[in-house]
Amino acid sequence: MAQRFGGKYSPDGSTVTPEDRPQPSAYKGAKVDPVGARSNVLFLPPIILAFTSLSQGATGLAVGLAGAGALLLGAWLLRDGLRAEAVYNDRRVSRRPAIPRKIFAAIACGIGAAIAAWTSEPGVVAPVIFGTAAGVLHLGAFGLDPLKDKGMEGIDTFQQDRVARVVDEAEKHLAAMSDAIKRASDRQVEARVERFQTKVREMIRTVEEDPRDLTAAKKYLGVYLMGARDAAIKFADIYSRSQDRGAKSDFMMLLTDLEEGFDKKTQKLLLDNNSDLTVEIEVLRDRLQREGVRLKT
Repeated sequence: MAQRFGGKYSPDGSTVTPEDRPQPSAYKGAKVDPVGARSNVLFLPPIILAFTSLSQGATGLAVGLAGAGALLLGAWLLRDGLRAEAVYNDRRVSRRPAIPRKIFAAIACGIGAAIAAWTSEPGVVAPVIFGTAAGVLHLGAFGLDPLKDKGMEGIDTFQQDRVARVVDEAEKHLAAMSDAIKRASDRQVEARVERFQTKVREMIRTVEEDPRDLTAAKKYLGVYLMGARDAAIKFADIYSRSQDRGAKSDFMMLLTDLEEGFDKKTQKLLLDNNSDLTVEIEVLRDRLQREGVRLKT
């Protein structure tokens, strides 16, 4: 349907409306899924092995299904390992994954390859060779899991654990919002929710980098985000039934208000962090001057 556009330079308008102001791109903060075709193709070998084992009798079928299960487990662990590694690399402060999924995936892949080799060439030598080669090639193709913490020096682990719990709860609220909005089947609203979630994750990253900000941000990442989730669920229920444009407009305005609130709070947290750094610098300078060291300012 054709729409009439207005704004500052239109014949019947001389002021700039909020809609005329440049808006951030809906794709700001978008990331490519680390699970690509290279890892998805690993789901094919277990399927092939399972089908080829159907004509090998009861023993051959059981062994083939065991090998297919090991290969399938390895492919599934690899997907989770790649996603965990992407999250680790994206954050400046992060703990190593608790479970080395990529390493376990390589082991499972090696076991599955060894079992597959045994079905066609029973013995010990051939399965060991094929299994070892498959595991080594898997590690060479996808690498190891992160094996050490990043940026954790000088950070209180107790505070970091508190932040982790709040962040996990916030991510659950964001996931629930995404699931609810899909029911509305409106791409514009989905893009608007994604933009709001990007702003929320900026606050999350700020709190993760400095756990002292948790007290100031806890209400935003808890109460306010829970309210946004509930509003998204109610909007999706209403809009999916009636396509009510008034409800859509109200929900979009709510997201705008929430996004501005999260943005202002994030900026304040960053300014507070800068103030803390300035205080630390001044204290260090005073100590050096008391020791007789004069610094040029």
